[in-house]
Amino acid sequence: MAKSYDHLFKLLLIGDSGVGKTCLVIRFAERSFAGTYISTIGIDFKIRTVEVEGKKVKLQVWDTAGQERFKTITTAYYRGAMGIILVYDITDERSFENIQNWMKSIKENASAGVERLLLGNKCDMESKRKVPRERAEKLAKEHGIRFFETSAKASVNVEEAFHALAGDILLKSTRKLGQSPKEHLDLDSSEKRRGSKCAVI
Repeated sequence: MAKSYDHLFKLLLIGDSGVGKTCLVIRFAERSFAGTYISTIGIDFKIRTVEVEGKKVKLQVWDTAGQERFKTITTAYYRGAMGIILVYDITDERSFENIQNWMKSIKENASAGVERLLLGNKCDMESKRKVPRERAEKLAKEHGIRFFETSAKASVNVEEAFHALAGDILLKSTRKLGQSPKEHLDLDSSEKRRGSKCAVI
């Protein structure tokens, strides 16, 4: 039977417990949102196939538990990941401060050169914001990675974020093979400007 996709990318979401990783995965993979979820026990994954640069890309999105007691289970999954999404909650300063620890965890456990992406989730809760957008932009710039503010609840920038990461991985893998994709997936275009705003509910 012919393969129904051109590429398979394994993505991993990491970040503190309660920042909305499961909600983001479900919003992306199933296009739905439920307000109540039990904390992820260990690790779980969802699959969705998207089209990037005319290629069918199957994304296997792994959702990890943020609690300390699951660290040994979840770090084992870093190695095979081609893209890692670091998630914090814009209403929780500590979850943002801990991004540095998660970055360290990537350095220690993931493959060298893994694509990374920073997401500030729950941007529909503007009135409770504790982390200024500029702080996150500065951090992302320091690490040379993309940054989006997202809302799994309001479905803001979730598609854009996953597509951007898939595009970056595709670009890197085609470069490795010596092929050049049709065009560089550069989000410094109108898409990035559009993707940089969060709808305030």
